[in-house]
Amino acid sequence: QVQLVESGGGLVQPGGSLRLSCAASGFTFSMYAMRWYRQAPGKERELVATIDGGGVSRNYADSVTGRFTISRDNAKNTVYLQMNNLKPEDTAVYYCNTRLFATYWGQGTQVKVSS
Repeated sequence: QVQLVESGGGLVQPGGSLRLSCAASGFTFSMYAMRWYRQAPGKERELVATIDGGGVSRNYADSVTGRFTISRDNAKNTVYLQMNNLKPEDTAVYYCNTRLFATYWGQGTQVKVSS
């Protein structure tokens, strides 16, 4: 079955960096786009970044452009989100997502940006 497992969250000071990972299994990873979403307390889940199956096309939310980078390693069935210059407003649970014949989510990883 399809599984998405995020890791790499934590507490970081403003201006710091984190790299999130999402390990995927149960489908042909390289054939599908992958996405990172986030949900802050009291807010709706929002799309942060998307990468196509080949890792060529990438798109970002305006709020993270220039600070976050999405990438993937198809040999390892893993997608990454490198987050630099983190701000308190980046605090959220970050989720990995893919859409096959259904939509799949990981369990999420908490990111807290605070001094």
